Amino acid sequence: MAAASTDRKLFLGARMKRMRRELGLTQTRMAEDLGVSPSYLNLLERNQRPVTAQVLLRLAEAYDLDLKTLSSDPESTSATGLSEVFSDQMFRDLGVARHEIAEVADSAPAVSEAIVRLYRAYLDQRRLTELGSIGRPEEGAGTGSAVLPSDWVRDFIQAQKNYFAELEDAADEMVAQLAYEPQEFAAAARERLAKRHNITVRVVPIDVLPESVRRYDHHRKRLFLSEVLTVAGRSFAVAYQLAIQEYGPLLDAMADRAGPPDRPTRNLLKVSLANYLAAGFLMPYAAFHEAAERAAYDIELIRSRFGVSFEQACHRLTTLVRPGARGVPFFMLRVDSAGNISKRFAGATFPFSRFGGTCPRWNIHASFRTPGRMVTQIVETPDGQRYFTLSRTVSRIATSYTSDDSELAIGMGCELKFAERLVYSRGIDLRDPIATAIGPACRICERPACKQRAAEPINRTLTVDDFTKSISPYPFASG
Repeated sequence: MAAASTDRKLFLGARMKRMRRELGLTQTRMAEDLGVSPSYLNLLERNQRPVTAQVLLRLAEAYDLDLKTLSSDPESTSATGLSEVFSDQMFRDLGVARHEIAEVADSAPAVSEAIVRLYRAYLDQRRLTELGSIGRPEEGAGTGSAVLPSDWVRDFIQAQKNYFAELEDAADEMVAQLAYEPQEFAAAARERLAKRHNITVRVVPIDVLPESVRRYDHHRKRLFLSEVLTVAGRSFAVAYQLAIQEYGPLLDAMADRAGPPDRPTRNLLKVSLANYLAAGFLMPYAAFHEAAERAAYDIELIRSRFGVSFEQACHRLTTLVRPGARGVPFFMLRVDSAGNISKRFAGATFPFSRFGGTCPRWNIHASFRTPGRMVTQIVETPDGQRYFTLSRTVSRIATSYTSDDSELAIGMGCELKFAERLVYSRGIDLRDPIATAIGPACRICERPACKQRAAEPINRTLTVDDFTKSISPYPFASG
């Protein structure tokens, strides 16, 4: 298997052409940088010649690239999204092949993303129509965006690979100015807010903030934090306020530059960017990356070192994609006990549906039966790709005995080839592992004979008859 992988030829024409255009280079100029002839570069861009190791190294040297961004083989996020779109019943007669989807996603990622966004808008509009609604009231009939703000922001963040260099630079700047130890951030940040912005921080009873956990009073310059917040939650709230006060203009500029479709979406994006910056204050990139590598990605140890919550540490791990200092490329989800996804981030490939939920065979759902305990699993998607996953429940705020349960589950994962770097894989045979076959979501999953299938695939014909009862409650034709 190793030999096969070594001998595999790399055809990266579309990616090289796209990179050249983004850099504003002519073929002649790029050929000079790479030490090849323009005609040879033309052949490379048209996939008539494979990219050699020497050319890859010259690309990395000339343009300061991480080779993984060019030579990575897993199916891209764009291709995954397009596959879901074209599995819809309306496109069934077209018979769009997977290799065609991969070619489009690779050669025109922006067009692919536009198609995915259009399809998402179509789905959202269809749901609104089914509910008897035609749009958000505040936007006016027919003038609002068909895409929900949360979906738009999630797609925008994913398009950036959940990494924002400007915010990382701002975080490093603040960390250098405060010069604090990891466990001392909250005190240093409170002092900064008080001295520079005349803002005081108060923790108040739940009766004062019955329906929120943080509120800033602009007139009195007071930041009120609810007593139900954990220590980590209070630190993050202070970090968020510091981000808004110190880097408000930067956050506004980044939110405007993204071009959100309406004011609610723009506001949500700014909050998300401020949250990212706050995480950078609490977990500075270089120190966090080094700690993660040294601890073999033991999340509890990392969390404890920086005084953050389990969820905050997991989220930060998905952002470790800085060129030259990359961590394990994790994906992350947060779900409730009903399976609703409220957070979805990825630094690389993502094995689940962009338009539905997760697979019931993934043990993130079973983690609710063992609260607070880390559960590992190796899963295999229909394309044969394997992932090492971790799941654990978390509680974001303190709850009283009589209140509703606020427990959520966090799911993390990475491609199996990175699992040897994780403490959680010790004692597991990664060369010949037991892998659980999963799918993206029942409506678009084509795995046959699944006992946990909740619906037939929308691009397959249901084959139910009077004479046979299959293992799956929804058997379907294979072709």
